[in-house]
Amino acid sequence: MTAMELARRNRAIKGDPENAKRISMVTAYNYPQALHLDLAGIDICLVGDSLAMVELGHETTQQVTVEEMLHHTRAVARGAQHPLIVGDMPMGSYEVSPEQALETAYRFVKEGNADCVKLEGGKERSDVIRKIVSGGVAVMAHIGLTPQSISVLGGFRAQGRTAVKARALLDDALSLQDAGAFAVVIECVPPVVAEVITEALEIPTIGIGSGPHTSGQVLVFHDMLGMCVHPHFSTFTPKFCKHYANLGAEISQGLEQYVVVCRFSVRVTKDILSDLRLESFNSNMRTQQHDKNSNTGTNEK
Repeated sequence: MTAMELARRNRAIKGDPENAKRISMVTAYNYPQALHLDLAGIDICLVGDSLAMVELGHETTQQVTVEEMLHHTRAVARGAQHPLIVGDMPMGSYEVSPEQALETAYRFVKEGNADCVKLEGGKERSDVIRKIVSGGVAVMAHIGLTPQSISVLGGFRAQGRTAVKARALLDDALSLQDAGAFAVVIECVPPVVAEVITEALEIPTIGIGSGPHTSGQVLVFHDMLGMCVHPHFSTFTPKFCKHYANLGAEISQGLEQYVVVCRFSVRVTKDILSDLRLESFNSNMRTQQHDKNSNTGTNEK
């Protein structure tokens, strides 16, 4: 997948919104996840700065560094052969000057093997995007809820909920398109606002928590597959996120079963484990151990 192919897909969507194939985008942070995206036929693979939260255990995306992002982007690039690979430029790597932004973008392409980069912000980032694009690197923009700016936004809150703020988002999107962005992520805005922006732009819009009328959708790998069962994750998993699997519970159950087997030094086949509930299996093992100890005591006497 390339930026040019996405442009052609978007023209098809605008021409026949009911039947054209919309764009799929999912985050990935390592080689195995990238392989899954590749096999599933996902169009865009975003190596998101959300790895700070779902992979590194931070409470926000603000702590992740360029070096960490490049490390994960390289791993993803080895596994995702067909999707467009987007490297997410972290906080502090592009805001100082357009020159700093271009240097960071070059690192994502040359060291991270990304196809393009993504950065957050509205029309105040137009000069930055223009500089990066003029340097030969494609840029995906990101408006609405911009997680890197939560200190200013006051937390993870929906944006564009008034007429004035909605108009400002539309102006941002148009300015970013004029600057050369090939697509724009619209996060956590009212569906009607996302629809208006999508209709006004020529470039694709990728929605997250912004309704069904964008050119495509993006979700975080861990969120959509239900991988995060630890209480730490419940504090920031979006309420709008639909779960397409419940892998976290499956992983926990498998690990708990393994612990039981190891503790009682018993080899149990996969078929037997699938037929027994963990609680019942645990109880049977304790009973057998108790009986063995009782028999041993009787023989000694």
